Amino acid sequence: MTTTPAPRHGRRRVGRFGARAAVTGDAGMVSAFVLAAMIGLLAVVGLALDPGEAYAAKIRAIGQAEEAARAGAQQINLTVYRTTGVLQLDPTAAEQAAQHYLTTEGITGNATASTARVTVTITTAYRTQLWQLVGVDTIAVHATGTATPQLGITGPEPDNP
Repeated sequence: MTTTPAPRHGRRRVGRFGARAAVTGDAGMVSAFVLAAMIGLLAVVGLALDPGEAYAAKIRAIGQAEEAARAGAQQINLTVYRTTGVLQLDPTAAEQAAQHYLTTEGITGNATASTARVTVTITTAYRTQLWQLVGVDTIAVHATGTATPQLGITGPEPDNP
């Protein structure tokens, strides 16, 4: 049985297989684990962040479409209302008012109107933040808003499909 002498101050202890055997083993495993954990964390954040922001963009677009439709629904055909008492829209003026609202707000959309309602459709794109790393640069956002002319508030509005 051989014993290795105690290391002297300032000298490195060398094991039975030399200096190289002393540095092998688990060296570098913490870095690989941290790298894998960070990639996983970015993936989870990416799965929550971009869809959440795209949903918020859709909610904003719905609000903008509804606002434009309400602007158009204010264009009542006064001649018909004064002569017959029937509340109707002027379809041309309603489309122009809705389109003017969209243009003023810097929104791209399409407005259509009949004598009974105004419908505004908006299509925009949400620019992703983390999904760009995997090649998804934008998410399309579509929204539609509809409004009908009203004389005044007399009670709760009935559900109209």
